Amino acid sequence: MRFGDFLKATVLLSAASATLLAALTILSLANETDEQTTYLSAIWWLGAALIGIVIGRGARASPAIARLLASARSQTLLPELHPGRTLVNRLWPLLLVTVGAGALSVLWPQVSAIATGFAIIWSLAWRRQEAAVAAIEERDAVRFYVERTSPLAAIQLVRTPGFGGAFLQQ
Repeated sequence: MRFGDFLKATVLLSAASATLLAALTILSLANETDEQTTYLSAIWWLGAALIGIVIGRGARASPAIARLLASARSQTLLPELHPGRTLVNRLWPLLLVTVGAGALSVLWPQVSAIATGFAIIWSLAWRRQEAAVAAIEERDAVRFYVERTSPLAAIQLVRTPGFGGAFLQQ
């Protein structure tokens, strides 16, 4: 799977997780008489949105992404492309947190409210990374792909030759 597509899917899935958890929180809080939790959740979500916007405001690749791109292994052949498997392999923590917080929201809506805020931060903080990676790919005339690794190992990339550079802009 192309790394830019992986980043885009990560942002969309994080936003979907935040939406689901927010809906579950609101449904759980509708049954309670405690208004304080409702207000604190709304304040946390607004704060989380501001934090995510501030973190993700730059148009450059984050230092972690830049290090990952710099350490990519070069090869001339495309790696095996299994987008679904790659997403599950790399984003299983997001799935685990979403399912766990969603299940706990029945008893403790505060858990899903807090998890919602972190999903908001994650999706907003990473929203421009795909464009930064695309710009680097265009500049260097390469493509980055997510390499198949263990779900517990750090993510690794493969750099392959690609079309790009100034000759495409003519």
